[in-house]
Amino acid sequence: MESATDTATAEVADTAGSRPAPERARARLRRRVLTGSLAGCLVLGGVLLCLPGEKADRPAPAPAPGAQAQAAVRTGVAAALPDLTVLIGEREARVRARPTDARSWAVLGAAYVEHGRRTADAATLYPKAERALRTSLSVRPARNAEALVGLAALANARRDYPAARSWGEAARELAPKRWTVYAQLIDAYTGLGDPKRAKAALDRLLELRTGPAVLGRAAAVYRDRGWREDAAAALSDAAAGADSPAERAEWLERAGQLAWERGDREPALRHFQEAVRLDPDQRAAQAGQGRALAALGRTSEALSAYQVALAKQPLPQYALELGELYESLGMAQAARVQYDLLRERVRREAAGGVDGELVLGRWEADHGDPAAAVRRLDAEWRRQPGIEVADALGWALHRAGRPEEGLRYAVIATDRAHDGTVRSAPYIYHRGMIERQLGRDGAARRHLEEALRINPYFSPLHARTARAALLALGEPSVARVPEFT
Repeated sequence: MESATDTATAEVADTAGSRPAPERARARLRRRVLTGSLAGCLVLGGVLLCLPGEKADRPAPAPAPGAQAQAAVRTGVAAALPDLTVLIGEREARVRARPTDARSWAVLGAAYVEHGRRTADAATLYPKAERALRTSLSVRPARNAEALVGLAALANARRDYPAARSWGEAARELAPKRWTVYAQLIDAYTGLGDPKRAKAALDRLLELRTGPAVLGRAAAVYRDRGWREDAAAALSDAAAGADSPAERAEWLERAGQLAWERGDREPALRHFQEAVRLDPDQRAAQAGQGRALAALGRTSEALSAYQVALAKQPLPQYALELGELYESLGMAQAARVQYDLLRERVRREAAGGVDGELVLGRWEADHGDPAAAVRRLDAEWRRQPGIEVADALGWALHRAGRPEEGLRYAVIATDRAHDGTVRSAPYIYHRGMIERQLGRDGAARRHLEEALRINPYFSPLHARTARAALLALGEPSVARVPEFT
């Protein structure tokens, strides 16, 4: 093919040659037409090669990692850890260059919250998040709903539900049509034991928005109200519509947890395994694998799964579960190591503003000082009286030798008339054991059977105790009914 340079050279040669001027002009014209035709054909051929079939539209390029993470954190869904790292680096550079950019400060704060949640590095990242979000408010104090929603999300991550409610309601007053406000209010109201307001917030959220993030929030409310089939369907739809592998992994992990709570070991394990395949940093799914594998009798694999989860996301709850698994295997020293880790992690998280009283109270009730558990959990109940706290406080009172008081809270956690609509095997087991201690054998038998029917594998320690207690209670006696003639 003759290049443009070659053509110019040929024209110079023709001008210096012996042919008449008209002939040289015609030659130059032929060469230009030929060159243009060849170039046009090559361009057209290149375009045709790039086209899929007969369509002329090219697929839109995937968003950059920072943009993906920004979209995720602003809508309250999971983001991949590498993408979060990119986003944090971008926003940190931007606020250094433009310190009055309120929106970048808000995005940075939200990214810190999500990164802290994914890594359990609350001590480092949650104070950074709070500074970034408050800086956003200071540089734009008016009409800054994004920073208010970020502060509500941070408070929920810290288990500070009164603060989450305050920030969320302030954001709602400022921007009543901002759908992400209602997602945070659902979590806050649930933590405060206010299911009616949580349901009202969900109803408003469903009016404003559809999509995976909304379905995920709906599933949590449905689960708490005992609508497990609705919750499972919502999570399935959320996973199918997820925009990224990390988001899909998040919904699959929650679907696995829902299956686990029903005692469906194999489906739960499949959900957890797929979540980890999609997002290797999905440590909640790693811990979920530990639960499911232990229930399936695959103990060595279960221990490994818990250890992997704790290595990258050392949450106190994982340490408690692994410790109880070791204890069920007669490995008391290994269990004590995990319980020591639990206490250390609670102390570290407290430096980041996280309220660890619930998990610490649960540990104290069964493995430490039940009287200390009562003190912790009674204060927690007064501050944020959610269903989880009612269950834990009732059990701690029972363990401290105060079953009559304990039953009152166990009823709150399990009785539909008191909004205890979540069908939780551990909660119902606790109620059954308290009733057994009080000599209410019929109620105790009914609730222990129900707990094992919901999930026969709910705990490597307590499921065994529930079966032993049922055996000791024996079959219900049938009083002889007098016959009348």
